[in-house]
Amino acid sequence: VSVLWPAPMQYPDGAGGTSFGYKHQLLLPLRIMAKQPDKPVTLRATISYAVCEKLCVPVEARSELAFTSSASAEDAELMAALQTVPQPARVGDDNVLAVRGVWREGDKVLVDVTAPANTETTLFVEGPTLDWALPPPQLVDKSGDGRQRFSFALEGLPSGTRAEGAVLKLTLVGAGHAYEIDATLD
Repeated sequence: VSVLWPAPMQYPDGAGGTSFGYKHQLLLPLRIMAKQPDKPVTLRATISYAVCEKLCVPVEARSELAFTSSASAEDAELMAALQTVPQPARVGDDNVLAVRGVWREGDKVLVDVTAPANTETTLFVEGPTLDWALPPPQLVDKSGDGRQRFSFALEGLPSGTRAEGAVLKLTLVGAGHAYEIDATLD
């Protein structure tokens, strides 16, 4: 089972920081590959998450769902949820939103993007493993023709880890589109 995560949102956490997540309802599309395709498939899941407003309340849910090959009443909702999942892209692609370059200047990483003029964009960054805790990229320059530059510090790396050669996952969101780009640090 692979979870196809929709592009997250970025919003103030109420304590001077930034949170990433989803507001209101969230539908997570799943890609399920049966180990034995000729047998019935039952998904059993334990889901741990937090519901946050001023404080976060941890929640754990358990669910079980048997799958059949027939259409369901939720197919339209699932197709809409799939549209919110970032599409794979590469640095330099010619998409509506695109990462044009990624490079280091000392302990900072700079990311140039293009977007339609006057488009609000958000850039998210993830390290190669879950123990990387990189700060959120900040918009540091924006021109009227859609060129934008983001910057973030190389902070929050696991002890003993070097940034050189690390593959970062960049998620670029805006104008109703979202793309995921893998970028290797020099």
